[in-house]
Amino acid sequence: MSVSTTRRYLGLLRPYWWIFGLGLLSEFIASALDGLVVILLVPLFNIMFGSAGPLEAGSTLLEPVIGMLLGPIIGSATGGAAIARLVLLLVAILLVKNALAVAARQASALVEEGVVRDLRQRLFGRLLALDLGFFQRTRVGLVVSSLIVDTDGAKGAIPTVLAALFRNAVMILTLLAILVGISPALTGLTLLALPLLVVGVRILVRNLRRHSRAWTEERGELTAAVTERLAAIKLIRGYGQEEREASAFAEQTERFRRRVVKTQRYVALPSPISEVFGGLVIILVIWAGTRPGLIGDPLTPSLTILFVVSALRVMSPLKAIAQVPAHLALAMASTERVFRLLDEPVAEREAPDAVPAAFAGQLIFDRVTFRYSPEEEPVLREVSFSVPKGRVVAIVGPSGAGKTTLLDLVPRFYDPTEGEIRLDGVPLTRLSRRSLRALIGLVSQDTVLLNDTVSNNIAYGRPDATPVEVAAAAAAANAAQFIAELPRGYETLLGERGTRLSGGQRQRIAIARALLRDPPLLILDEATSALDTESERLVQEAIDRLMRTRTVLVVAHRLATVRHADEIVVIDRGRLVERGSHDELLARGGLYRRLYDLQFRTDEVPA
Repeated sequence: MSVSTTRRYLGLLRPYWWIFGLGLLSEFIASALDGLVVILLVPLFNIMFGSAGPLEAGSTLLEPVIGMLLGPIIGSATGGAAIARLVLLLVAILLVKNALAVAARQASALVEEGVVRDLRQRLFGRLLALDLGFFQRTRVGLVVSSLIVDTDGAKGAIPTVLAALFRNAVMILTLLAILVGISPALTGLTLLALPLLVVGVRILVRNLRRHSRAWTEERGELTAAVTERLAAIKLIRGYGQEEREASAFAEQTERFRRRVVKTQRYVALPSPISEVFGGLVIILVIWAGTRPGLIGDPLTPSLTILFVVSALRVMSPLKAIAQVPAHLALAMASTERVFRLLDEPVAEREAPDAVPAAFAGQLIFDRVTFRYSPEEEPVLREVSFSVPKGRVVAIVGPSGAGKTTLLDLVPRFYDPTEGEIRLDGVPLTRLSRRSLRALIGLVSQDTVLLNDTVSNNIAYGRPDATPVEVAAAAAAANAAQFIAELPRGYETLLGERGTRLSGGQRQRIAIARALLRDPPLLILDEATSALDTESERLVQEAIDRLMRTRTVLVVAHRLATVRHADEIVVIDRGRLVERGSHDELLARGGLYRRLYDLQFRTDEVPA
């Protein structure tokens, strides 16, 4: 993990330092008690072999430690009495040690899940503030994968790994101290082979980091593919592409399987390598122990057994530490993906001098030019017109002319690349987005409904609305009748994206939502397109009620729905080419007249 990534991650741990510290303290005490269990074997072996007193350890450095720790407990007791006291002490130590281990694991879980929660909240907040263009160029599944899977994978980057590293390091140091106390020369001899293990693990980790990054990327692509295909299930079935999609998914899952297997190969190798290393160390200890010239005075049988037992016990934490780089590499790959999203530039950042928005006069478009990126051609070019308060202005033009983009600039989903839009003389870029959007009601062709109740969907813009106000808005939107026929009325869950409703019903819910909010400025984007005749009539009646006493910007494909607008603005290839009333534009014989004639001539063709 890079220094900058580590520093950022440690910042996430700051609120939990005291819990984390208590967990490490518990780990330290538990590991120290684990070493004390080994020391207890000395008096037990002495009594079993009868070669020395319970507290004697030959001439090793361990003898004064044993006398200091166990002298007050054993005292002058021998035989069965000494064994009974030692067994009771051993049971007490094991109980305390495991209680502390459980407490340490619990502390680690609290820290981990707290970090995951904070990461998800921070990432979701970031996503809410990103430029809409980010979601147009990024697959939703990749974002979902980072928000759910990568944040969960990132939780072990520090808390789990560091706690495991600390716990096993303390255990190793404790056991090494015991080994040195028994025989410094024999301990030094066994440690000579340690650099070989370190070099081997480092080579593995270098390869693992590369593969783990590719693994997390492939996992994100797999999640994105599933999300995308499930959202298009009707398209897949309608065109009979189930077999093709199943085959493509099988190929992708096979690529993911191969990637996981290759990554797991490097994850699994450190453990057996360290175990083989440990076995060789034990063989070395036994060999050296049979050659007194190498280690000085020969060890007693009890100390020889104790040395081998301690050396074997070192293997388990040594294997765990050997696994730490592998776990860290996997967690690092997830963490870096999360931080990469958190580093996306925020578009929804308020200016320090932003002022509240108010609408009393007019909305003015002044030479507005917009492009989605510096490399692309402008979508809008020097568009200028005004929308006086209380007037209805329609925006029409061929498909791809830039009509929807123009509407998106009003609530500041995007800001103009050049020129400006002013509300009562104040540029929109100087107004706070929240106050500006509070003045606006949105109804578009792609109605967005949440998997929530009908009531909550209508009241989304005004969560404090009363049931009476919600019902009144539904009635005004021609939605009350079909809502009453739903299984639970206003408390009926609509399903994801409102799939339980028809297109016309979804539109009327959206209109009810806008009516309940009661905004002074209304934006309608193709709100009646793709509806059958009866649904269009009901929706249009609701829209007519919604438009009363409001300033309206409306985009409509069907020109008959905008013929009564106070002014019609015609956009072609991003430029304003005509403006005027319906009759004026027809009389000029320009683009509007051609669009009108084409549409109505088409409408008159018999079926």
